[in-house]
Amino acid sequence: MKEVIDSARYVIRNSRHVRINRESVRNLAEQIASRPLTIPQWDQAHHYFDGTEKTLHYLFVLDTLNFCFWPQPGHERWAIKYKDEELSGYYALAEALKEAFTHGYPLHDPAFLASMKMADLEEILSGKGHLQLMKERLLALQELGTYLVVKWQGSPAKLVEACEGSAVNLAKKVGNEISSFRDVGQYNRRRVYFYKRAQILAADIYGAFNGKGWGKFYDMEGLTAFADYKLPQVLRELGVLTYSPKLAAKIDSRRLIPQGSIEEIEIRAHTIWAVELLCAQLRQGEHNIRAFEMDWILWNLGQQDTYRKKPYHRTVTIYY
Repeated sequence: MKEVIDSARYVIRNSRHVRINRESVRNLAEQIASRPLTIPQWDQAHHYFDGTEKTLHYLFVLDTLNFCFWPQPGHERWAIKYKDEELSGYYALAEALKEAFTHGYPLHDPAFLASMKMADLEEILSGKGHLQLMKERLLALQELGTYLVVKWQGSPAKLVEACEGSAVNLAKKVGNEISSFRDVGQYNRRRVYFYKRAQILAADIYGAFNGKGWGKFYDMEGLTAFADYKLPQVLRELGVLTYSPKLAAKIDSRRLIPQGSIEEIEIRAHTIWAVELLCAQLRQGEHNIRAFEMDWILWNLGQQDTYRKKPYHRTVTIYY
């Protein structure tokens, strides 16, 4: 997405708190290229899929709620029971929604979403611990339902088809027309675009449908990395991202980094730019990898304790 890349480039050139270590980028690219390049596949175990438009409804609901899974100090992390294990974070959300879709909760009905009550959402996301921003999650679902009813006759398929096979167009349309997806900040009075959840929605549709049907997009290479809090944690551990002493101290002491602050925007912009540099480095070695695929690789690394030695930055936000 050109506006995301262009605004990230501007932040990089004016950054005060975050830097990219180019040598670490080259080293990481060499490590990745030294072994068979495996792109993580779509997780079928915890996601709902029936091959129909109901799956699109699931993915829209999933990515409307896909943000801020970490607990505030003094609260237990939100988790659900799944078979003989416990799931937390994104996988807990994916599985909880899968259960709701499988067992008849009308989340595939935008009219239901538009008038959804907090009791419904709390029942769907019941578990142990605390999931913050529940009011904002409910409002986002209500907005999604209203948007689909008013503009697309309740059909996410009509919305996807209107984008004529363009993942970029889908991300732009969702990011521009649904306020909870309008992930835009300001840096030195200049607009900075991220569109994290809008872009990941397009990538999820691509992944769930294996690049076919509604997931057949011709421009997946136009998507950028999905700037969240897990990728910069991994990139910092790998030495790709370096922080100023002041910012590092804030993150390491788990102090909040305000949404829209200079520091937060610099972290996210550098995450996007670092992934672009990694992909460019790999392409020089004839490994044709796209930014969203590199995102998937890094995000999966972030599920391992090896890449969790230092904390992720904590920002209370609906955008990631």
